[in-house]
Order: sequence, then C-alpha cells, then structure tokens
Amino acid sequence: MSAARLWTIARLELLQRVRTVSWYVLLGVFALILIGVTALAFLSYGGWGSSGPGVFSVVVYVTLLLVLLVSPTLSGNSINGDRDAATLAPVQVTLATTGEILFGKFVAGWITGLAFSAVAAPFLVIATFAGGVQPLTVVISLLVLIVETGVIAAIGVAISGVLARPLFSVATTYLVVAALAIGTPLGFGLIGSAVASEGTSTTRSYEAGPDGAPLCRDGAHECGDDPAQMVCDDWQVTTTRVPRFDYVWWMLAANPFVVLGDATPTTYNAYGYPDDLFGSLKYGVRSAQIPPALEQRWDNCDPKTYLDDTDDRLSPREVIDRTVPSWFVGLGVQLVLAALLLWWAWIRTRTPARALPPGTRIA
Repeated sequence: MSAARLWTIARLELLQRVRTVSWYVLLGVFALILIGVTALAFLSYGGWGSSGPGVFSVVVYVTLLLVLLVSPTLSGNSINGDRDAATLAPVQVTLATTGEILFGKFVAGWITGLAFSAVAAPFLVIATFAGGVQPLTVVISLLVLIVETGVIAAIGVAISGVLARPLFSVATTYLVVAALAIGTPLGFGLIGSAVASEGTSTTRSYEAGPDGAPLCRDGAHECGDDPAQMVCDDWQVTTTRVPRFDYVWWMLAANPFVVLGDATPTTYNAYGYPDDLFGSLKYGVRSAQIPPALEQRWDNCDPKTYLDDTDDRLSPREVIDRTVPSWFVGLGVQLVLAALLLWWAWIRTRTPARALPPGTRIA
C-alpha cells in the first residue's frame, strides 16, 4: 500500500467537499450551535470561575453528537456515489489498489469529521480557561472523540462500498449509528425492565391521633421520642417487580457517549459529586452494575430502622471505584464492527469484479 497514492485519493475527496458552498454553511451552523450551547452551559454551571469542567464536557459531547448526525451523510455515499458519477472506474484502472481507494476515502471522511472538532476548538479553549479542567481530562476526552469520529467515518465509507445505492447506504449508516447511540440505551431499559426479580417491602406505621401526632400506649400526649410507647399497626408486606439492570449494563458499553464518559478520568466537586457530564454519565452507567435492593424494611414507628440487602448509600466516588470500567470493551466492539464492514467493502469494491448488482454503473 502506497502512502502517496492513499493520500492523493484522500486529497481529491477532500477537495471535492471544500469546493462546495454547503460545506462552509454546515460548519457555520455548527459554530452557531456551539455558541448557544457554550453560553447556556456557562449559565447552567454557575458562570465563570467554577464552570470549566462542566462547560468543557458539554462542548465535547455536543461535538460528538453533531459528528454522529453529520458524518453519515458525508461518508455514507463516498464509494457508491463515485460509482454513480462514473468517477470510480477511472481511479480503479490506475495503479491505486482497492485498499488504497478504500482507506483513502476513509482518511478523507475522518478528516472531514475532525473539521467539526476544529470548529469546536475555540470553545474548548474558553472552557479550559474558565478553570478547573484537568489536563488529563482534556487529553483523554479529545483522543476518544478523535477515535469515535474515525469509527463513524469508517462505518459510513464501508457501507457505501457494500451497498450499491447511495441513498440506501446513507440511511443504513444512520441506522447503524442510531443502533449504537440510541438502540443501546433503549435495549438496556426495555430488557432490564423485562428481566425483573421479585422484591419485598415490609412496612409498619403508627396510629395517629386527631392532631396527627402518634398515639401513645400510656395515654401520654407526647411519645415521638420513644418509639416503644407508640401504638403501631401490624407489619405490611408487599411484593413488587424490581428491574434488574445489573444483568444488562454491558449493553451500554458500545454507546459512543458512554465510551467517552467512561474513559475520561472523573473529577469531583466539594460535595463529592462529579463536576462534569463525563463523570455524571459514568456514575449513572456504573450505578447500573450494582444489584438492586430486593428486601426492604421500613418502620415508621422507628424511622431510624431502615434495613436493606445492599448499601445504597454509596457515594459517587465509591460507586465508580467499586464497579468495572467498560469503555475499552465498547470501543473494541466498535473497532471490530468497523473493521469487518471495511473488509466486506473491500470484497465488494475490488477489481476485477465477478458480479455486480443489477443496474450498477461501471464507467
């Protein structure tokens, strides 16, 4: 594989995009969105001086979201679009191999997606100077963002080589991206709710007098400080269905937003809670790994008595420290998926081709 030929193909692909006015309009719209998002993030996180980590994470997540929305359109027709325009066959008869054509278009799609990150760079700098952003957070989050952009570009280019119709390949790319970004939490919620366990709740309440205060056994007017003197009802046992999200938490591993949040180091505020969206999402996903309480006991006659089969009073730091990271598994699944699709696209694009889909244009 020649790096010179690969870059020539990538450069030609990029020049085609740069020459279109719509490309600059798209980048301008993205910049306007980031201006509004950054301003709202500063207001949400308390203004300048302590909002750096929160604003930085918001800008990175919005950048990833727009890459997921735009990249399939830009890369989902790169190969079959050239075939329809009769510009693929002239390239295939040159010294460029099928792998060079395929990876050249992949590099072009990756660079195109990174252009959105370049537009977001000034806003990331502003958030960093707002204070509190750790250098390691900046480096790792941006590296994951770059890798995720490449994964989406690879999926789009590969599907454009597998499918013959550009419109169908773009739609299929959106479906694959939606399966990763939206389908994983939907499957997590639905399957976790369907696979439920039986939970029991044992409760007891006191009998209240006309004034709402607890009735006392000895006829006294005040026994709130002495639960043994309260007139209490019988224990009531109820049975409920408890969702078992701890069985299906792994379904979220391949979600691009989860990969980004789970891979980024977590920083905490003065109250022990994550101070950015990376940590908040990580805390929510990691909490799903903890088995739910199947037996609960609440004694209203003695509010201090609350027994649980799990310690649900763990702090966010304790939850994150005691649970298993999954970002490398999810990223590995994405890379394997992209590699398999690229291999399939190479088989469908290589020449000489033994068979082509009906109606496929050659030259």
